[in-house]
Amino acid sequence: MAFLPDNYKTPEGNFMKFKQGDNCFRVLDSAITGYEYWNNEKRPIRSPSSFGAVPPDIRVEDDGKISIKHFWMFPVWNYDAEKIQILEITQKGVQDAIKVLIKNPKWGDPTGFDLTISKEGSGFDTTYQVMPSPHSKLDAEVVKSYKAMKLNLPAVFTGDDPFNSLPQPTKKDEKPF
Repeated sequence: MAFLPDNYKTPEGNFMKFKQGDNCFRVLDSAITGYEYWNNEKRPIRSPSSFGAVPPDIRVEDDGKISIKHFWMFPVWNYDAEKIQILEITQKGVQDAIKVLIKNPKWGDPTGFDLTISKEGSGFDTTYQVMPSPHSKLDAEVVKSYKAMKLNLPAVFTGDDPFNSLPQPTKKDEKPF
């Protein structure tokens, strides 16, 4: 009897991170975009994009050092983790490669095909390659699970957990969904 089962995997969190090598996933829904920086408590501060302008609520710290990154964030099915996660992409080269696919009429909406992003290297020597797979249907159970979870991506702009914070009902609607 082994200490751990042969097929044991360390549980993954709710956010997908690119690992060395191939990272295969399926985009499940539209992206939100914004700007992000990290505060002194090592927590991300995010603001929504406003026609490509850096929002006024992002400020430079006293030492003048701040790294503001534009991000895309969207839900994905991570094949390796075998779960629905949120993927945040800040790498401009990866964003540009995905935009090329979206604009190409043979590819289009990335919810219709898998993407594999290969990561090699580390630090300033990190490179990424983006490869689409042929169009295919996503497993019906994944789609059903995603629809049932009612993810609230904009919660990241207030520092809340998108998996546990449903939007508040408005006067027009009595229920958030």
